Amino acid sequence: MMRGMILAAGLGTRMRPLTLTTPKPLIKVAGKALIEYHIERLVAGGITELVINHAWLGEQLERALGNGEPYGAGIVYSPESDALETGGGIFQALPLVSPQEEPFAVINGDVFTDYPTKSLLAAQARLDASGALAHLVMVNNPEHNPDGDFILTGGNVSEGDGERLTFSGISILSPRLFVGCQSGKFALAPLLREAMAKGLVSGEHYAGYWRDIGTIERLQAVEKDLTGNHITAE
Repeated sequence: MMRGMILAAGLGTRMRPLTLTTPKPLIKVAGKALIEYHIERLVAGGITELVINHAWLGEQLERALGNGEPYGAGIVYSPESDALETGGGIFQALPLVSPQEEPFAVINGDVFTDYPTKSLLAAQARLDASGALAHLVMVNNPEHNPDGDFILTGGNVSEGDGERLTFSGISILSPRLFVGCQSGKFALAPLLREAMAKGLVSGEHYAGYWRDIGTIERLQAVEKDLTGNHITAE
């Protein structure tokens, strides 16, 4: 059974003053904490064993979510005394999220989407069969990232010239992506780019609802969409 990891260790500086006393994943959107939407969608997609990393005000996350039983999940935590960035945070959590060295799902804690997480299980099987190191869910470019991140061609993700899409922050990663890494703070993007150069990153384009909640204005926009029934909460 594939496990999942929710990245929740960011400081949320662009969301201040809301994040001065509350970690960003616990900020409520239409009456529910942002991270709860992720947990519920992952469980609905068959991913019930979850790891959540945290740093800033992380004890609040553990108190609010507990062991995950009310959500039908099993939640364990990977605390970081100092935020380790995406790559370092995942690397520290590998023994929890990939104990048998199997691929695992990752979702950024500060996005909101109706992406069908059950699709990740099928993508995991394809990643296993292909020997790829990562599978990325790509989305249409938002206003704050008009040039996109990577190119998706025939199911392969790469850099170079061409029309780019934006990486959604949803992925399946193989622990083999982190071979040679050492504990500490480091970014995920260089590892992905190195794997892309070897043709070892697959991807898919999701054209449904996706928002990066990086500012208070974007948070308010998602709340408006939810309360206006432009997106389902479940």
